[in-house]
Amino acid sequence: MTVSPRWITAFLDQPAANATGALGLWQAITGTEASPTRGERGEFRTLLPPRGDAYLRFQVVRHGMPRVHLDLHVDDIADGRDAAVAAGADVVAEPGTHVVLASPGGMPFCVVPDEGEREVPPAPTWPGGHRSVVDQVCLDIPAEHFERECAFWADVTGWTVQDGGREEFLRLVRPSSMPLGILLQRLDSPPPSGGVTAHLDLAAGEQGADAEVERLRLLGPVERWRSDRWITLVDPFGRIFCVTRREP
Repeated sequence: MTVSPRWITAFLDQPAANATGALGLWQAITGTEASPTRGERGEFRTLLPPRGDAYLRFQVVRHGMPRVHLDLHVDDIADGRDAAVAAGADVVAEPGTHVVLASPGGMPFCVVPDEGEREVPPAPTWPGGHRSVVDQVCLDIPAEHFERECAFWADVTGWTVQDGGREEFLRLVRPSSMPLGILLQRLDSPPPSGGVTAHLDLAAGEQGADAEVERLRLLGPVERWRSDRWITLVDPFGRIFCVTRREP
């Protein structure tokens, strides 16, 4: 029994103290426009692409560090909740419109109603001709949780686990109808929280990655580290993300 999501959304959760600046930055990074606010406190926005269906959203949270959580869009939220719990999730809250859960290692996610999203947006083309797109959520998993989290997310999504190209990575093979893939990264040095966290990855291609990093640096993020396959950056509001050399 799997949750069998029809669509996946990544939420950028941002502390209220710097949410306005962070929202503007991530609109520029992704080439999207923010929807009108919604929610009891006006805390939710959708990042709307020029074409296709939205799969990035923004939430203002009261405190803490910037984080990412996932929404799994399903036909029936009660069935989705039950399948997630059977796979090992804990229910955190049930406000009625959706269910908030946590993975065995503490990664937050929600089960939400499917609203018919099916069209994956194309990657924007930037001045100079390169393209980039947020195409992946990387789950950063302390080593003691890695095996259990990999099994959990495979069970929940119904996607096949695949080698990630390096010993610390596994990948879930996403259907072509999905806007986001899921990469599972084992952390041998756990984060201060001790739980599973996540960050966004942008694909910019072998030839476009360096140009993308330069574009981003002009917007405010700074480079923290690079390898032959990805470049890690941090934005001015504390959010860590990566540019990869995967083709967008």
